[in-house]
Amino acid sequence: MQLFKSLRAYQWSKNLLLFAALVFARQLQVPGQLTKAVIAFLAFCAASSAMYLLNDILDVNQDRLHPEKCKRPIASGKVSISTAGVAAVMLGAVALGLSGFLGLGFVSILGVYVFITVAYSLGLKNVFLVDVLVISIGFVIRALAGAVALDVAFSNWLMVCTLFLALFLSLSKRRYEIQLLEEEAVNHREVLGHYTVEYLDSLNLVVACATLITYTIYTCSPEVVSRLGTDRLYLTLPFVVYGLFRYLYLLHINTHGGDPARTLVKDKYLAVTVLLWGVLCVIIIYGKI
Repeated sequence: MQLFKSLRAYQWSKNLLLFAALVFARQLQVPGQLTKAVIAFLAFCAASSAMYLLNDILDVNQDRLHPEKCKRPIASGKVSISTAGVAAVMLGAVALGLSGFLGLGFVSILGVYVFITVAYSLGLKNVFLVDVLVISIGFVIRALAGAVALDVAFSNWLMVCTLFLALFLSLSKRRYEIQLLEEEAVNHREVLGHYTVEYLDSLNLVVACATLITYTIYTCSPEVVSRLGTDRLYLTLPFVVYGLFRYLYLLHINTHGGDPARTLVKDKYLAVTVLLWGVLCVIIIYGKI
C-alpha cells in the first residue's frame, strides 16, 4: 500500500492530456484509435510514476525537512530506497514495453519526457525560471505524445495554450511553496530563494491572460473551424474562464492550489468545471452544434 502511494497515482490525471488529440483531432469514433490512446496513457502513467520514485529517492533528505513532503512513504522510511529503486526500474520497463505497441515515434517522445524529467530531478529544478519551464514542457510533451500515438496532426495553437496553462499551474505551485514554507523555503529548495510571492503573482497574471488569449484564438482559428467543421467551440470559453478564476481563488484566498492534480480531485467546483468543459467539447465537435 505504501509503495503504491509512492507512485502518486492521483498525478496520473495529468496524463489525461494524451486523450486531447483523440477528441480534438476527431479520432474518437475511428476504430482502434481509442485503444492506442489508452495504451499511450498507461505508458505515461508507468513512466511518470517511475520518475516520481526517482525524484523522491534523490530528494529524500530535503523532503524530510518539508512539513508536507516528510509524510511521503520514502521520506518517512515506510518504503526503503532499494525497494523504490527496483519499482522504478520495473515501471520503466513496463512503459517501454507498452510504447513498443505504438511505434518508434511514440517511444522517442516518451524517451524525451524521461530525459527532461531526469534532468529536472538531477539539477534543472534548481535553475531559476528553467525549473517551471521544464515542468511546463512536460505537459506539452504529453499532449504531443497523444497526437504521435494516433499519428494525427495537432493544432499549434492548442500546443501553445497547453504550454501557458502548464506555466500557470507551475508558477502557482511555486507560489504555494513559498507561502507554506516562508523563510524556510530556500532551505528546502535553493531556487525558491529567487522567487517572491509578488513576482510570481505578476508572472501568473501574464500567463493566465496568455492562456485565455491563445485558447480563444484556437477556438476561432479558420484552420480549426475547417478541420472540426464547426465554429462553436468558443462556447466552451466560460468554463475556461471560470476554471482559471477558481484556481486563482483557491491559491490566493483559500491557500490551496499547490498541487494541481490534488486540487482537481479535491475541489468539486473545479472538477465539475473541467468535466463540463470536456463534455461540451465532445458535443460541439461530434454533434456539430
